[in-house]
Amino acid sequence: MTKHVYDFLEGNGEMRDELGGKGANLAEMTKLGLPVPPGFTITTGTCMAYLNDNRLPERLKEEVDAAIKTLESKLNKTFGSQDNCLLVSVRSGSKFSMPGMMDTILNLGLNDQSVVGFAKLTGDEHFAYDCYRRLLQMFGDVVYSIPKQRFELKIKAMEESAGVLVDQFSIEQLKELIVEFKAVYQKEGKEFPQSAREQLDVAIEAVFRSWNNPRAFTYRNLQNIDHDLGTAVNIQAMVFGNSGENSGTGVVFSRNPSTGESGFFGEYLINAQGEDVVAGIRTPEKISTLEDAMPEVYQELSGLITTLENHYHDMQDIEFTIEHNKLYMLQTRNGKRTDKAAIRIAVEMVEEGLLTKEEALLKIQPSMIETLLHAVFSEAGLKDGEAFSKGLGASPGASIGRVCFDAVKAAELHQSGEPVVLMRNETSPEDIEGMIISEAIVTNHGGMTSHAAVVARGMGICCVTGCEQLAIDEEARTVTVNDVMIEEGTMISVDGTSGVIYLGELEKVLAEEDHNIKTLLTWADEVANLQVYGNAETARDLAVAMDFNAQGIGLARTEHMFFGKERIKEMRKVILAEQDDEKREALNKLLAYQKADFEEMYAISQDKPMVIRLLDPPLHEFLPTNINEIEEIAKELKMNASRLNKQIKGLHETNPMLGHRGCRLGITFPEIYEMQAQAIIESAITLRQKGIAIVPHIMIPLVSEQGEAAMIRPKLIAVIEEKLAAANIQFEYQIGTMIELPRACLTADKVAESVDFFSFGTNDLTQMTYGFSRDDAGKFLGHYLTDGIMAHDPFTQVDEDGVGVLMDMAVKKGRQTKPDLRIGVCGEVGGSPESISFFEKIGLDYVSCSPYRVPVARLAVAQSALNKTHIAQ
Repeated sequence: MTKHVYDFLEGNGEMRDELGGKGANLAEMTKLGLPVPPGFTITTGTCMAYLNDNRLPERLKEEVDAAIKTLESKLNKTFGSQDNCLLVSVRSGSKFSMPGMMDTILNLGLNDQSVVGFAKLTGDEHFAYDCYRRLLQMFGDVVYSIPKQRFELKIKAMEESAGVLVDQFSIEQLKELIVEFKAVYQKEGKEFPQSAREQLDVAIEAVFRSWNNPRAFTYRNLQNIDHDLGTAVNIQAMVFGNSGENSGTGVVFSRNPSTGESGFFGEYLINAQGEDVVAGIRTPEKISTLEDAMPEVYQELSGLITTLENHYHDMQDIEFTIEHNKLYMLQTRNGKRTDKAAIRIAVEMVEEGLLTKEEALLKIQPSMIETLLHAVFSEAGLKDGEAFSKGLGASPGASIGRVCFDAVKAAELHQSGEPVVLMRNETSPEDIEGMIISEAIVTNHGGMTSHAAVVARGMGICCVTGCEQLAIDEEARTVTVNDVMIEEGTMISVDGTSGVIYLGELEKVLAEEDHNIKTLLTWADEVANLQVYGNAETARDLAVAMDFNAQGIGLARTEHMFFGKERIKEMRKVILAEQDDEKREALNKLLAYQKADFEEMYAISQDKPMVIRLLDPPLHEFLPTNINEIEEIAKELKMNASRLNKQIKGLHETNPMLGHRGCRLGITFPEIYEMQAQAIIESAITLRQKGIAIVPHIMIPLVSEQGEAAMIRPKLIAVIEEKLAAANIQFEYQIGTMIELPRACLTADKVAESVDFFSFGTNDLTQMTYGFSRDDAGKFLGHYLTDGIMAHDPFTQVDEDGVGVLMDMAVKKGRQTKPDLRIGVCGEVGGSPESISFFEKIGLDYVSCSPYRVPVARLAVAQSALNKTHIAQ
């Protein structure tokens, strides 16, 4: 038989599922012998039964009656009595803390007759009628949904008439206010129940209903709290902080929730009830002044706070009431705190012996670290800021700059000393020179793994993608959202975390180096199973990844090395020149550029592994589109401009993501991959000769057929061996492939025969599996998530049921062929904390992610290892 009601003496802190967080903690504090007013809890399951059936369960009334009788016997008072009335509070309390989201009623049990008896019982008529007016006000709001303003207007009118605030009303004024409140009920077609038992029944239902009020529903969505958990109802004997100058109420944290600093932090009010602290009627006092006002109470409170923090091994948020110099504890819960405070508290609790390192690691959400690595806008700035548009927060940070619409203008502004925000419909590799000097990047199209998003994250640049509202007119050099138009050069502020773009210049707060983060991540490295690598496009990216203690580079892209005024000119000659000597001359110039780049990168990565991906994007991305550029290159190649233009158009592809790219370039233009292999091995030789133990890892992209790798690999080896022999040196090198096509997963056992390692490119693997363009999916993915078609964006969290199955298959098949095959993931989900446990489960060796996500991934892989150990035990 289902049990609906638990006395505080029956429950404990482990019963959060049934009793909610508040009920479980009240039971636990009672069990610890703390001064908790007695009471009982109606379970969360009862709430869901009520919401599903639209009526209270049959046995609930019987169980509540029994619990009330127990309460009456403990306090020698009677619920509903006119002369010796027991008053109770009725409070919500879900499994997870939802502060202020659901409803509470205090002083329940008073009516027109019992308020008179209560005044005689307490000897304080003013206090009794103050409790009654509070009950009428809260009950009307919570139970009958009478707008709070109706009651507040009555209070305000009387305050103006009397010339004093509500807490200074005379007895006569309180009685008059009660009459006014009853008139509000009547005007709403309601009547306040005079039966205490009826009050309790409808109050229980009202608190249950508050589980689905709009603010609670929104809060659960924001905090990813399940909507099917329900709230418990806690019914507790009232204690009265509003019963005189030796009474009061307050809220105290065991540590500062903003900074994490050790020491009590909180406020209290003398002669007040709980809602007064947050209502703003009076300014609360700092908790430290309670030591002078009530020294004995303060000492007792201090001891109990320490007891609770030591018991829960976490910073506590505690509600208390003082009634005639006697302290009562009304609630404790793990306190909400800033990300910075959370990390400091976790580290210091380890130092104090309250937590183990492993426990501290599990208390920190990986996202907390990410927010602390980037500048943010101040709270004041966000409050006053004028929002212009909103997209996807693709790369966190807070940046300010002048709008420009192309890389050329971005470079001009940057050269003149102006901060730049590059705003494009979408970016391509050709925009790289504008991107790297921009404070922020904003795109009209694209999702979380679009070109702009991936590059921005790699460089630690603030980025917002998928701003579908933006109407960019490149010819007029303007951008319009609804009826608001701004011109190129306008100063804007970009929040890469929330995705909001603001007009004007918002105040920024810079992130400071935090030794607590370093300490925490050092502990994380000690327990992790998976290694964490970084993705890099430039030496700057690589340096950032190394600074964040990446254990290697899992993806060094080479396509950016072919852009820049001189380099792209030579690349265009390689593609378009008809004479072999012209191609060879251009390749030799590119070889010099590449070799210098790789030497610089190897000098940073030192002996840590660095996986260099050979050229991947389709050739048309390197070709000119403007007639002046076409004429210029035609002149250099001694070709007819119209003929060259025709050749360029012939290279245009309808669907370039599925076209002439990746290893297909290595087959049709083998000289490009051979040149890259030569640059890699010669730069490695140079570093080896300086005493740095470089082991080159060369990655062939977009393999779908074993034959592709089997054809390209020998050509690369021939170049490498020739250069090693010429330098009279030998050392290890590896040639692997990027697994980013479903067919490569299905035939991974065959592919493994021709390579030394696998690296999953989950961006392409996801788009190829779903048939989604990752650059265009932002137009509909939002609807998929809102409508519940998908639980999450598969480009930011691995799709375990589809893409994940292919990955698992590829791991198993690859290691059937080569048991020691090293396998990692370098797609964007490599840095997703929600995906890392899955990667560990299928047996990957490392994850690789954007440099600024390396610290996040380091914590996530440690938590994955700890959770795996816990499950095994």
